[in-house]
Amino acid sequence: MRSRLAAVAALLCALCVLCAPAAWASGGPTWTAQPAAGGGRPYVYMEGVPGTVLEDKLSVTNRGVKPLAVRLRSADVISTAGGAPAVRGTPRSRDAGTWITLAVNRLTVPPRTRAEVPFSVAVPAGALPGDHPGAVVVESGDRETGVRIQLRVSGPTLAALTVEDVSVSGGAIRYSLVNRGNTALTPRLAVRADGLFGEVLRRPPRTLSVELLPGRRVSLTEKWPDPPSLDSVDVRVQVTAEGAARSEATASATFVPWLWLWVAAVAVALVAAVGTTSWLMYRRHPADPGPTPEQTSSEDESARSGA
Repeated sequence: MRSRLAAVAALLCALCVLCAPAAWASGGPTWTAQPAAGGGRPYVYMEGVPGTVLEDKLSVTNRGVKPLAVRLRSADVISTAGGAPAVRGTPRSRDAGTWITLAVNRLTVPPRTRAEVPFSVAVPAGALPGDHPGAVVVESGDRETGVRIQLRVSGPTLAALTVEDVSVSGGAIRYSLVNRGNTALTPRLAVRADGLFGEVLRRPPRTLSVELLPGRRVSLTEKWPDPPSLDSVDVRVQVTAEGAARSEATASATFVPWLWLWVAAVAVALVAAVGTTSWLMYRRHPADPGPTPEQTSSEDESARSGA
């Protein structure tokens, strides 16, 4: 199989030399990698039952004036903690990245030439139904790009999405999304918050720029720059995706204007301190209460006697 693919790759490379200089743009990267000609495919889509071998091709185009040496490797595609797709290194690939066989792992593409590289995907007999995303990573120098392979193993599919660990702090609503099914999902999110005196936040459903792959968990943040100054609220986060049931989770938060409370506390403390000081001074130096009635009568009698 490998020798046949290598021969085909060499033949296609020889046939794809482009002789019209006007066809090559001067701007942008000097080389690209993408699925082979087929209507501008954004990725390679494959589907088959366990135990089958699927075949396709990718193109490496050298737009420069010098030969281009590239390296090719297969890899799993995973979701990062923030929901962005990323490739897993070849030694750590455990899924579709290990099912891909390339016709060649190294290739030199002549100037102004497009080379097509065949590859095959051998779906294991025990592969689970659902999506198994992979990629072919193409490297040259310090630049690296990938050709996405969207592989689906035939069989029952399940779209299942949950939202968990909702919390509110620091002007943000934080939550986690978990794909508990076997298909890749694009979540839709809605957020609502109700306070003691009514609704304080409502954001209608919108599609997130996140691709959540099967079995993956992502941690996301919804900014809330203008929460209430003084209120107790219940925040409700709802998510759904195509084919999946709606999931929701809630969290409670209390908003208190701590700065004003601190200022009030300082003012109260100052007033209390002034009052305490005044009382202590009064105890040490009581004011002259003036003559009593008895003293006044005695003084009057003394005055009359003297007279």
